[in-house]
Amino acid sequence: MTFIEPVQASTNCCAATMSFDAAQAILAVHARPLGIERVPPAKAGRRVLAEPVHARVDAPRFDAAAMDGFAVREADIALPRFRVVGCAYPGEPCAADIGPGEAIRIMTGARMSAGAGRVLVREQVAETDGWIAPTHAPTAKRHVRARASDMAAGGLVLTAGRTLDSRALLVAAAADVDSVSVWRRPRVAVIASGDELVAPGAAANTRDRLPDCLSEALLLMVRQHGGVPVRATLVPDTATAITAAATASDDCDLLVMAGGASRGDRDFARLGLAPLGLEIAFADVAIKPGKPVWYGRVGDRHVLGLPGNPTAAMTIARLFLVPLLRTLGGQPGAGLDWTSAPLLAPLPETGPRESLLCAERQGDGVRVIERQSASAQLMLARADVLVRRPAHGAALAAGALVPVLRF
Repeated sequence: MTFIEPVQASTNCCAATMSFDAAQAILAVHARPLGIERVPPAKAGRRVLAEPVHARVDAPRFDAAAMDGFAVREADIALPRFRVVGCAYPGEPCAADIGPGEAIRIMTGARMSAGAGRVLVREQVAETDGWIAPTHAPTAKRHVRARASDMAAGGLVLTAGRTLDSRALLVAAAADVDSVSVWRRPRVAVIASGDELVAPGAAANTRDRLPDCLSEALLLMVRQHGGVPVRATLVPDTATAITAAATASDDCDLLVMAGGASRGDRDFARLGLAPLGLEIAFADVAIKPGKPVWYGRVGDRHVLGLPGNPTAAMTIARLFLVPLLRTLGGQPGAGLDWTSAPLLAPLPETGPRESLLCAERQGDGVRVIERQSASAQLMLARADVLVRRPAHGAALAAGALVPVLRF
């Protein structure tokens, strides 16, 4: 088991000497977008553009009616009435040209006839026996969408780095592209280790087993932040079982190891990956909860080690897994968008490690949940933000501003 440079190892195996920011910096050095692939728009939703999108057609394709009504010549707008000589509908060939005093019944999106310069809105004319008469004085608005007024063929419509949400996907389709270049999404496997763990639903049939509550939660987090969840494997606390599960997941870009991250007698996550060539980039970060977090590589695969305690694991996943997923998938930003909010209740001073506290938003402020515990589970249903406190931080009064991160 070797260390990727830069190495920051402690002579005391239980001490956490690396800061949160230093660990994030190392993660940023190793995380790079995985590569580019072309996919059709139907498979591009929520993907990140690796290359810009240019329009293949004008939009509108031609001068088109912007309202249902009657197309007339601009020179005739002062006439008291017009003779209706035809109809124009979207998707049909252009109606005949119109002459002086003539009008074409036209629907929104239909091509304007040659010679027509404006549309008289349907609700503002009176129609009788094939003739129309305006009931309102003409205005400056022509109710015509000029050709290429929205986008022009060859023009830039979406920039690289844009996430293809529903609005961007609409623009790409309107540009008439049949495929887009996107960053490849990271394929992720979760390996949860613990002799005490069984699948949810099976614990009640035993005396001393616990439900594996992390695997599906982590897979959902992967999906929510741009990854492709491939599999979750529950293994006993043995190095050989971990080695086998990791070998079976060699089709993945990222392994998330849930549990076995600390220094206990049965914490085998790193030992189990050593035969596969594990290289550690950092381990043991001076934060609470989640000190045992570690990150490394097995060949081209990234490996993130999470503690087994539920709140600690989900907190660390939000702080390290989310940025890793976003960066590998080409998403802009690291996913750690800290803002500030006032405390709704005082907080005591902090200890020697930086603290990430589960909290809930209430109006414009945040309230830290009482009785913080790395092994808690129920409070995660309430926690929608994390509050960041520095090591050896002074006590804070209600109203003090603190950094917060959406959980």
